[in-house]
Amino acid sequence: MAQYTLNVNGEDRSVEADPAMPLLWVLRDLLELTGTKYSCGIGQCGTCTVHLNGSPIRSCSFPISGAAGQSITTIEGLSAKGDHPVQEAWKEMDVPQCGYCQAGQIMTAAALLESNANPSDEEIDAGMTGNICRCGTYKRIRSAIHLAAEKGGAK
Repeated sequence: MAQYTLNVNGEDRSVEADPAMPLLWVLRDLLELTGTKYSCGIGQCGTCTVHLNGSPIRSCSFPISGAAGQSITTIEGLSAKGDHPVQEAWKEMDVPQCGYCQAGQIMTAAALLESNANPSDEEIDAGMTGNICRCGTYKRIRSAIHLAAEKGGAK
């Protein structure tokens, strides 16, 4: 076990964990931030996406030892009131069906809009590749990203 200090959603947090423990389990089990979900466990589906220094990563396969001293943003930290342009667009476009993958989808979309304020359909598809929605709401996801871009995208 080792002691780690992480900056999570703008707040320094200390945890004791095995260096190989995935960041997902640190967030969920040790810090009680349960908005980030577990799905495949091998970094293939995108459900567990969080931002590390502003870039999207798969937290289920990223060890805590690699996150120490860095800035982490979870879905809880994207906006204080759930009013990030991507979150608002998600609601307006009625994107979720079951909703399980949505935190990862939203975090990936927010990072995409940070790097590209007005992406084309092709750029959205490329930027969202690897984020799996079992309900198949991909067209609504794309529409919501376009709407979020119109609203100012990145916050």
